[in-house]
Amino acid sequence: MGKVIGNYLPIIFVVVRVDLLAIRRDEAYFQNSPSDTVDNAAGVCYNRKAMDTKGKFIVFEGTDGSGKSTQIRLLSQYLQEKGVPVFETHEPTASPIGEVVRACMSGSVDTDERAIALLFAADRIDHIASIKQKLEEGFTVLCDRYYFSSFAYNGGLVPLEWVIELNRPAMELLRADLTVFLDVNVEETMNRVLRRTARERYENVERQILTRKNYFEVFDRFKATEHIAIVKSEPAKEATQAAIREVVDGLFGGKS
Repeated sequence: MGKVIGNYLPIIFVVVRVDLLAIRRDEAYFQNSPSDTVDNAAGVCYNRKAMDTKGKFIVFEGTDGSGKSTQIRLLSQYLQEKGVPVFETHEPTASPIGEVVRACMSGSVDTDERAIALLFAADRIDHIASIKQKLEEGFTVLCDRYYFSSFAYNGGLVPLEWVIELNRPAMELLRADLTVFLDVNVEETMNRVLRRTARERYENVERQILTRKNYFEVFDRFKATEHIAIVKSEPAKEATQAAIREVVDGLFGGKS
């Protein structure tokens, strides 16, 4: 295990160092676009001035089996039908660091929870550069998990304050315009997880109960600085998506 993680440590430290230096040169990259509106068949008017030329950064959070992937796909289709360019991404990423994280999650690599928290934070710093590039290009970025996942999952097993400090650079670099939390009770979470062919590190009842509790605690803690929408993950995916769209329409300056 030490050899596996050790092989990637130079990458992790270089990535963190390079991205932190880049932050200081990258303070203003958003510009406003002309003021007009865009009509669409869905009956919602998107105000282009409210949208401006930057994309929106929308993060989806939730316990395992909450339906994030499905809802991201549906929202992506909805936004693209309105003429909004969309880029979908996820954490852990497909980068070399992200691949080590995935190995830890699957159980093929066994390591300490603090090492996993560090790897998640390093993968996130590396990820932010590509997210910001897409935002600059005018894409709205839909991201499956961000730093609240670290707070809820890792923060339940190692000191939360330490996990928050690990992710402080990410919080200062890029906050989401909207975080959508898909809330589902733990019984339903496990029903969905058990239908999968493989289980991951945190996919058991005790961890899911703790993780859901931690989510709500950190949401309350950061409610003054974060835009968080808690949406009930209904059995009917269309009902969940309708609630998400209502929140997102407001983010884009749309009016029903």
